[in-house]
Amino acid sequence: MSGALRRDFADRDELVAYCRAQFPAAAAVDAHVSLMRGGRDAAAERVAEMRPGRYGRTRNALDGAVTRLSPYLRHGVVSLATMRDEVLRREQKGDGYKLINELAWRDYYRRVLAKVGAGVWEDREAYKTGLGPDDYADDLPPDIEAGETGIDFIDAMARELHETGYLHNQARMKLAAYVVHFRRIKWQAGARWFLRHLLDADIASNNLSWQWVASTFGGKPYIFNQANLIKVTDGAYRGEDARGVSPFAGSYEHLAERLFPSPPEPNG
Repeated sequence: MSGALRRDFADRDELVAYCRAQFPAAAAVDAHVSLMRGGRDAAAERVAEMRPGRYGRTRNALDGAVTRLSPYLRHGVVSLATMRDEVLRREQKGDGYKLINELAWRDYYRRVLAKVGAGVWEDREAYKTGLGPDDYADDLPPDIEAGETGIDFIDAMARELHETGYLHNQARMKLAAYVVHFRRIKWQAGARWFLRHLLDADIASNNLSWQWVASTFGGKPYIFNQANLIKVTDGAYRGEDARGVSPFAGSYEHLAERLFPSPPEPNG
């Protein structure tokens, strides 16, 4: 590829075909095209639809009122300051500040990346699971990436990641917990997987969030159980395979004892 990229196209199909031709290596990894549209007009529509109060009350539900603005934040179409000011304009107190808090985390992660650079790929702290780095596999198993684990939620979210380039934060956290704690795969393998497919693939938020789940950038590992999964998905998923068996069944204490040699108090 040489010279400046084209900017004018007859329609979206022509743009997609052009991008595939210009970036064949990326197309070879995943040729899916998300329905999410880029650009300032689309971002402005998202900002206008933002409901900070509803976000604060429902954000943990898979069908909650999340903003889906992260791709626009990642690519600089919308700034953190613009979103902050808009939230404060609409919501002076209460649940609206939950969204401000999330914006603050994104800003914090960016500042950590600026300080540590490539160190964002290294364990910032030791695992707090009773396990060491050598206890985790280096590579993501093919069944996870292909969405063929047999577990309803895991496979559905893997497919959604590939097909849309977007995942709700609860899905990201739970996929990460499954990869790291239930399958004992290094967080770096999962972080690379997400970066290959997410439209909002921000190395700071992505890697440090994976490290938070793993417990290498946080006080304890994040895990979830079947009851929590059913709650946040409103019963759409039970985390079970075709036999009705779930690796997530049981209390948090039971799961911690099963997953970790020296059971911590996990984030539930």
